[in-house]
Amino acid sequence: MKQLKLTGFVIFFFFLTESLTLPTKPQDVDDVSITQKFIEDNIGYITIIAFAQYIQEASFEEVEMLVKAMTEYRDKCLADMTLPECSKLANDVLLENICAMEGLPQKHNFSHCCHKADFERKHCFLHNKKADVGFLPPLPTLDPEEKCQTYKNNRESFLNNYIYEVSRRNAFVFAPTLLTAAARFEEMTKICCEEQEKANCFRTKAETFIQYLKALSSYQKNVCGALMKFGPQILKSINIAVLSQKFPKIEFKELISLLEDVSSKYDGCCEGDVVQCIHGRSKVMSHICSKQDSISSKIKECCEKKIPERGECIIYSNKDDRPNNLPLREAKFTESENVCEERDADQENFMAEFLYQYSRRHPELSTPELLRIAGVYEDLLRECCNTKNPPDCYRHAENKFNETTEKSLKIVQRECEHFQILGKDDLKYHYLINLTKLAPQLSTEELTFLGKEMVTALTTCCTLSEEFACVDNLVDLVLGELCGINENRSINPAVDHCCKTNFAFRRSCFEGLEADKTYVPPSTSQDLFIFHADLCQAHNEELQRKKDRFLVNLVKLKPELTGVELQSLLADFTNVVKKCCQAQGPEACFKEEGPKLSAKSQVA
Repeated sequence: MKQLKLTGFVIFFFFLTESLTLPTKPQDVDDVSITQKFIEDNIGYITIIAFAQYIQEASFEEVEMLVKAMTEYRDKCLADMTLPECSKLANDVLLENICAMEGLPQKHNFSHCCHKADFERKHCFLHNKKADVGFLPPLPTLDPEEKCQTYKNNRESFLNNYIYEVSRRNAFVFAPTLLTAAARFEEMTKICCEEQEKANCFRTKAETFIQYLKALSSYQKNVCGALMKFGPQILKSINIAVLSQKFPKIEFKELISLLEDVSSKYDGCCEGDVVQCIHGRSKVMSHICSKQDSISSKIKECCEKKIPERGECIIYSNKDDRPNNLPLREAKFTESENVCEERDADQENFMAEFLYQYSRRHPELSTPELLRIAGVYEDLLRECCNTKNPPDCYRHAENKFNETTEKSLKIVQRECEHFQILGKDDLKYHYLINLTKLAPQLSTEELTFLGKEMVTALTTCCTLSEEFACVDNLVDLVLGELCGINENRSINPAVDHCCKTNFAFRRSCFEGLEADKTYVPPSTSQDLFIFHADLCQAHNEELQRKKDRFLVNLVKLKPELTGVELQSLLADFTNVVKKCCQAQGPEACFKEEGPKLSAKSQVA
């Protein structure tokens, strides 16, 4: 159940970092003062996050230079806020300083962004961000003893370096998430450095920590991708579905008021405006806690906590209980004679209220499923309101909703059956093959990551009573990773169509896809069948990664082979590794066996 709770945490976390404007209500002033003080005290970390995310290739030394410049700017403005440069937005100052660093724009190929101004400049830097970080060197790893000594000797430099390395590899993760991650990382370091078995402590605690960061990264990329590709309306719909399930007793009018804070100014978070994002968290939390009696009965203790802690407390709080007086159906949407008139009077508000009413009544459904049902209802009314007798037409809407859910449920059941039959490893190979055939243009790193994430979704969810919502939510995150954030990302025509046509129904769109017919495989094997004795030194986990990469690259080379043929060649590769690593001379053995496996792939 812990992992499922993490799913709920992921789905809700996004809404704590969205609203970007400063408060206008008196009760918010204290919160903003505390938040502003937090930003001032953490200007170094915030600068590192922003710079490392915008210019991922930048060195740590270059980042430190910018931190120095931004710290001087902060000190100057704290001394005299009337200075002209102190009236500028923090993100604009940051980008100006990045562009002013001598030789840096030319060195890292972003000088074209520096020639732009305001929104165009910010948008240019956003497009400069890359989700696939294969161009970066492997994440540096320190021996646990060395790590503890480095932390002890220079805590600030140690944490700065950690934030830099994580931020540049997670260019679309929101700043509050990375700051929380840094705090957790330091807490983990303190605990493990006191242990005798330091390596085991770091290994055990790091797993939960990595899952936390990975889950939030996926969700934030997914929702920002929806915003970039489909605009603010789809984000509003996601907000309504999630908040209505989390807080089912909230009144619709209050929900709309909360949505103004949550949804109206989310651009900054998705575009990497770290200061605005942090201010936004404070504002949304203030709104929720100032209205807790009408929003949720589960957050009283959370709201009594200090600002930095209360956010996570609310995230981890359970969904509120459904009100006892809430009927199973809202009659006004299917049984009223005046549905069409009400819709026509204010279509956006009418559809928002439908989604709110349906979501608060169905905590068992996933967010994508709630959006599908809203889409089905909207299409049904478009059809029914043009008939002679609309009530007769839309009276059977519930049947349509049930049919939609049944179709989605069958997809989930089929996937969970695959998991039960194939087991974890064979299921992963199944997805690696299928995903590579669908999108061979993606890098090997991206495809192996997506395959593992699909398996994680099913192993996490398929044995739970909440199986459907859990699988559907997590698989949707994987599709979000596949589709990417930037609207200019293009994979191939079929995948692009599924990513950009309909957010709610992209899952069923992908279900119908076949291998990419436009893909032209490389003419040579590109050293795929050249193996070396280093395979014998690889630990189990590293060897498994190499097997996954081999399979993906094999599919890219031979996309016409069937899944059975590809898995057979993978088994041959495993046998070659086993045989040669037991031989007297592993290198000579690999030199002999590699060409044989290559020849076998040609015959297949």
